[in-house]
Amino acid sequence: MSPNSDSGPTELLRAWSQGDGSALERLVPLVYGELHRLARRYMRQERPDHTLQATSLVNEAYLRLIDVNRVEWRDRAHFLAVAAQMMRRILVESARKRRRQKRGGGAVHVNLDDVPESPAVKERDLVALSDALGALATLDARMGQVVELRFFGGLTVEETAEILKVSPETVMRDWKTAKAWLLREIRRANHIPAS
Repeated sequence: MSPNSDSGPTELLRAWSQGDGSALERLVPLVYGELHRLARRYMRQERPDHTLQATSLVNEAYLRLIDVNRVEWRDRAHFLAVAAQMMRRILVESARKRRRQKRGGGAVHVNLDDVPESPAVKERDLVALSDALGALATLDARMGQVVELRFFGGLTVEETAEILKVSPETVMRDWKTAKAWLLREIRRANHIPAS
């Protein structure tokens, strides 16, 4: 199902934005399958003994979403992108917590060459990528959004372009530039020589 396949979720999102709390309750069954798909995608990238499962990741994201105030939801794709971003943050927080509990750690290597076809980011890589993405978003907010939507949200170039109100060509240009910038920053932070 495409993120913009019907107007029902979009109408419910707009009602929720305007303060209708029951709209969220009616929305969740309509998008739960897609949220669960996103969560399963994230969890396939995690270690097998991770304490979170896909369903609990969806539930945690839902709890955070109901606390979101004053978001002007545009459509289903926008909602899914924000939900994906929340799931990423939950996993990054979990990884940071585990890293604090363990002492030490090694150099982090993130291979962005496989993105988006196979974003197999390990726990420590997710933290490094999140840190670099935060720096990128400070320098160029749209590039940061492109990475969030494509890599973490799993959206296509066209869906990303629609949400950001830019052309697909602009998304591809930002995507290529952002990947190169992120890779350079991660290598620099971890003292990995450029190849």
